[in-house]
Amino acid sequence: MSFWWEDQCYLSHFTYNFQRYERVGIVGRNASGKTTFLNLLTGGYRPEWGGTFEGVIDRGESLRIGYYHQAGMTFKPGQTVLETVSDLHLLNRFLFPHDMLQNPVERLSGGERRRLYLLTILMKQPNFLILDEPTNDLDIVTLEILEEYLLEFKGSLLIVSHDRHFLDRLVDHLFVFCGDGVVKDFVGDYTEYRKFIKDYEA
Repeated sequence: MSFWWEDQCYLSHFTYNFQRYERVGIVGRNASGKTTFLNLLTGGYRPEWGGTFEGVIDRGESLRIGYYHQAGMTFKPGQTVLETVSDLHLLNRFLFPHDMLQNPVERLSGGERRRLYLLTILMKQPNFLILDEPTNDLDIVTLEILEEYLLEFKGSLLIVSHDRHFLDRLVDHLFVFCGDGVVKDFVGDYTEYRKFIKDYEA
């Protein structure tokens, strides 16, 4: 996927060509354009949205985007775990044992629903996986399982997170949203970035 954008409010003169198997973290303060960027990539916003944007998004024919966003999922009353996700291997790996498969989704805890929502995305076998704050509402055991899964993932990753450990393990470089439409590409993990900022400000 290649991306070019010019807009004074959200992204300014930002050009990037995503490579296969690339692992990118996204960091930046609130209202710096991170969510807008994700919506542009996933089609939530069109290039001509509002008549104010000027840019191009070029998606390859084989691109399959999986987007885990903070809004979560919707489900029908009475819908069971197995009706929501039919992949038994994934269900077992992410701690949904056989005796839980017929449980209605509305009876699951908030963390279990987030975990199930994640599986609805993974079972579609995306080759470009976008995770928006995936560590929120997931317990430590589930996070460890997710990290191991993502380390094995045969595709490109784009992760928005404030979790230093999670980013350090999974990404090769960062898109740093600086505000005023500025996005910088930092080669290194989140710990290296924080050290860079600390040394720079010293």
